[in-house]
Amino acid sequence: MMRDDQIADILAKESEEYKKLSEEHRSLDNALTGFSARRWLNPDEEAEKKRLQKLKLLKKDRMAELIRQYRRVHTLN
Repeated sequence: MMRDDQIADILAKESEEYKKLSEEHRSLDNALTGFSARRWLNPDEEAEKKRLQKLKLLKKDRMAELIRQYRRVHTLN
């Protein structure tokens, strides 16, 4: 059985949705790194950090769902 990272590599090449999600996830991760490097965040920055974290998690969840779908389709054949 293929590992998740192997399926992710395939989807990154074959699925526009997965590729877009992956790029957005990476971009959000980079933005969050900027927040993490700071010692203190004002309330607006803290709210933005939480918003970005939620978005990043949504992207990751959708990517995981695409991996599960790929696995289901390709283990039935």
